[in-house]
Amino acid sequence: ASSFARMFVQVCLYFYCKCLWRCLKFVVRKLTGQCELQRICYNTKPGAARTMKIEASLKGSKSKRLQTSVSVHPDAIEKTIDDIMELKRINPDVNPQLGVSLQACLLQIVGYRNLIAEVEKLRREAYDSENPQHEEMLLKLWKCLKPNSPLKARISKQWCEIGFQGDDPKTDFRGMGLLGLYNLV
Repeated sequence: ASSFARMFVQVCLYFYCKCLWRCLKFVVRKLTGQCELQRICYNTKPGAARTMKIEASLKGSKSKRLQTSVSVHPDAIEKTIDDIMELKRINPDVNPQLGVSLQACLLQIVGYRNLIAEVEKLRREAYDSENPQHEEMLLKLWKCLKPNSPLKARISKQWCEIGFQGDDPKTDFRGMGLLGLYNLV
């Protein structure tokens, strides 16, 4: 019974804080005449701190359009900025710097998310000894690390000389997939 009571209190506390946060944002907006995005851009120096605050604000918004703005295609960022400005009722002529600041932040957010997706894709792609490109990269690694020592065979004890655990280096790429090979080459 106590775990249920604890969970109930946590749920109530969550909704209380959520409502309190929304009320606080509303009051601050009325007092300053600026939305949260404006306050972040005007009060935080450009860089990672600002970008992370902008991302948290957009993701935490009750508006689906704002929530999804962090995962748009890079070509759609300018349109997304216009949508944000319109949704937040911000006049771009009065606040020209805001659009520039938001664009810089969104470019970083979208670029970072795309990079993470690409890295994860490489990590999930298994090394395939039947794929000529994979084999070519592996042989390139050998040539870079041992330029004066030709590889006798694709499966050979020589791989241990450069740190692989066995005769066939493909088994060492199981956890990291192609990402491991890309990082070595």
